Amino acid sequence: MSAVSCQGCKDAAPFPIAFTMAFHPIVDVVQGEIWGYEALVRGVDGQGAGAVLAAVTEANRYVFDQACRVKAIELAGAHLPASSTARLSINFMPNAVYEPKACIRATLAAAARTQFNPQRLMFEFTENERMADVAHVANIVAEYKRMGFLTALDDFGAGYAGLGLLAKFQPDLIKIDMELLRGIDTSAARRHIIGAIVTMAREMGVVVLAEGVETEAELTALRQADISLFQGYYFARPRVETFDKFEGLSQAA
Repeated sequence: MSAVSCQGCKDAAPFPIAFTMAFHPIVDVVQGEIWGYEALVRGVDGQGAGAVLAAVTEANRYVFDQACRVKAIELAGAHLPASSTARLSINFMPNAVYEPKACIRATLAAAARTQFNPQRLMFEFTENERMADVAHVANIVAEYKRMGFLTALDDFGAGYAGLGLLAKFQPDLIKIDMELLRGIDTSAARRHIIGAIVTMAREMGVVVLAEGVETEAELTALRQADISLFQGYYFARPRVETFDKFEGLSQAA
């Protein structure tokens, strides 16, 4: 896609629905600290993500993707102290990025404007349906890594987000889908599968995060698999425009 096309998307009408962001902590139970926060879109009147995402079309997805990045960074810049080392994880739509260097400009401008260190950004991508151009997405991931951003493959083990994408993209981090880890404490098969994923990822230099953790039993089983990064209701629920702090978090280890 040419730079002219990118400019055309930039000049498109604003996204038709006002939205904000909720922030879901990612915790490192070994270090006993908040590792980062995932930004999740929410309606300004309390609507869930589905109500906002329903308004995304092929014509406005670029505008939406850009607006989400800017909103997340503006809120992080306003509410996270400059001394914080917590990452900000932003979901992006791979098919909405035409040219990585051009499409990142608004993101970097928002970071500069709010004095948010862009090296603390992580970009998550997932596809519940096949990507339009896998080679293009691989280029986006490689370019983001060259720019110093972390990249993460979300929903690993669900839908199309599996071994094929891991081999093609080699992100910095994979997030194991909650459906794969649900009930791991009572399922030997799930423990073997996740154990194999952790071993494979370690050999590739990829960090593993378990998302959707809801019980202490799940946490214990996942810790036995040598996972240290977690996200889920066991620790906290996403909160709109709020960055939770945890006291005594190391007790969760």
